[in-house]
Amino acid sequence: MGVKLFDSELKVMNVLWKEGDCPARFIAQVLTEKLGWNVNTTYTLIKRCIKKGAIERREPNFMCHALISKEKVQEVETNELIDKIYDGSVNKLFAALLGRKKLSAEQIEKLKQIVEDLE
Repeated sequence: MGVKLFDSELKVMNVLWKEGDCPARFIAQVLTEKLGWNVNTTYTLIKRCIKKGAIERREPNFMCHALISKEKVQEVETNELIDKIYDGSVNKLFAALLGRKKLSAEQIEKLKQIVEDLE
């Protein structure tokens, strides 16, 4: 997936990922209520996502369908973050995350589980 989405476009995608396929007007309504965006702003962003290949427009009613998954975007964004900020080192990322605050016993157990699942 070579699609680079900006924060505003991710807000549009988040509605689709949460709600599933829905009309553009519904996405606009949600983002107006949530963020105070006007309808034209949302439609412009939807069209940009369509151009980038992140959303497919279906008729009738300008139905929007996500062509990329949230997991794929998270993976790409995480890899980019690791490369950009942590010199490509996952260990540095983990050290930074773990060093930020005291983890609860439950969080530590969860992390151990994640690591075990990878092995």
